[in-house]
Amino acid sequence: MLAIFHKAFAHPPEELNSPASYKGGSKPKLPEETLQDFLSHHPQNTFSMTFGHAAVLAYVRPDRPFSVNQRLFCGFEDIYCLFLGNLNNLNSLNKQYGLTKGTNEAMFVIEAYRTLRDRGPYPADQVVKDLDGSFAFVVYDSKAGSVFTALGSDGGVQLYWGIAGDGSVVISDDLEVIKAGCAKSFAPFPKGCMFHSEGGLMSFEHPMNKVKAMPRVDSEGVMCGANFKVDKYTRVNSIPRVGSETNWVEWPSH
Repeated sequence: MLAIFHKAFAHPPEELNSPASYKGGSKPKLPEETLQDFLSHHPQNTFSMTFGHAAVLAYVRPDRPFSVNQRLFCGFEDIYCLFLGNLNNLNSLNKQYGLTKGTNEAMFVIEAYRTLRDRGPYPADQVVKDLDGSFAFVVYDSKAGSVFTALGSDGGVQLYWGIAGDGSVVISDDLEVIKAGCAKSFAPFPKGCMFHSEGGLMSFEHPMNKVKAMPRVDSEGVMCGANFKVDKYTRVNSIPRVGSETNWVEWPSH
């Protein structure tokens, strides 16, 4: 999958952008170039949507429809979700949210997002922590202009993010596309974490601890986009909670 969001909408961490990207032979590409690279890697079975200058979503249809690590794409009421992996407890989650048994993971994530966005009773970190399985997803709310991304903690699915030539944030499970599109300004998306365009990056497994940027050096000894890890010794000032008075997307930046 591939998701690209204009920096004005996504607000990626500054540490992801490496000055080394503009000093070497290969420089970060523009979003449209990265999209073409992704489509050319999978010429027969790709689907993409462009939302003006705000966002691009691209999806590769799976070769086998019932593989362990699914690739799903769904849209509902101006909300779109790219989903990788599998939720072991999907049936119980669907029942909990009042959804039908046939609801797939991507549609469930959209429904969970809608519930949270519309002032659900639970904090966002708790909702994501309740997901059991190997998963990664990207949600784009085109009406609100917001981005929500999360990666499970078990390492069963890989996700990467980086900075394009125009400052846009690029998110994909295709490491080669990320490397080519973002030069040195990329890193693995941190496991057990979630990112919201307004709230920033936080751990859903350890929501009381800050997520810190750690310097990352590549095989050539060049500083790259930072790794992000939970700092077990630094606590956040307050834990966001969602109730009738507070919109869930407004969790504190860390």
